[in-house]
Amino acid sequence: MKKLVLISGISGAGKSTASNILEDMGYTCIDQYPVELLPDLLELIKKDDTIKYDQVALTIGLSDLDKFSNLLANSDFNPKLILLDAKKDTIINRYKFTRRVHPLVVSNTASTLEEAVEIEKGILNKYKKRSVHIIDTASLNTKQLKAMLDKILEYNDFNNLAITFESFGFKNGVPDDADVVLDVRMLENPFYVPRLKNKTGNDKPVRDYVMNSKLTQRYIKKTTAYLDFMFKAYDNEEKRHLTICVGCTGGQHRSVTIANYLYAYYKEKYMCYLKHRELKA
Repeated sequence: MKKLVLISGISGAGKSTASNILEDMGYTCIDQYPVELLPDLLELIKKDDTIKYDQVALTIGLSDLDKFSNLLANSDFNPKLILLDAKKDTIINRYKFTRRVHPLVVSNTASTLEEAVEIEKGILNKYKKRSVHIIDTASLNTKQLKAMLDKILEYNDFNNLAITFESFGFKNGVPDDADVVLDVRMLENPFYVPRLKNKTGNDKPVRDYVMNSKLTQRYIKKTTAYLDFMFKAYDNEEKRHLTICVGCTGGQHRSVTIANYLYAYYKEKYMCYLKHRELKA
């Protein structure tokens, strides 16, 4: 199921920090997303048949929150709304420390920092009686904020083990942080199919070509049996993180496809992350 999270709140309360935490959880995070483009994004998420938009988090300004809420109310999505708050004195001190200018002052909505905070406090108060998650970050460090986000987003229900699936190309060397290396160079190579050569494993035609092979299906069956055994053993030993590197020759087609498959296969059981080393985007 696709997951959509909206992060908003008082400017200076930690939206960027929260976004970074969600990015580490595997979310595609977009900062200050324009409300005018929301319908296009929702359509993209619905139609996307890769895993890139399985989990999306948007940080948005409080002034746009009503518009986002109205648009989403008429959509097929039921996003989780997380609002960050802090005492006025805390926000003012943070701005003084960073020497940044409040967005409402930049837009001439407010003439002073104190006035800008008061305006946002007024907007936030409207949502306190609604079914939203409000986090006061005044006395939280990053680790504590992460723990609260873990609970809200139900990451606390996962096993203790976190797993990174990373595709790579052997021609550029094996990643230094690999715990396990899976070699998929024996699988049929889409590179030699003219219509697939310039695509990647993130594209459906390549994915179908690789996954529809009988050899790939045998490989998947044997590999997941091995990984099931290994992950369970490591989880019992209280190991916290494993990096599973999947390699083919160039790191564009087969390795990307198999890494995507393994991420999708295990993400409901463990806290999983995905990385494609050789892909630019």
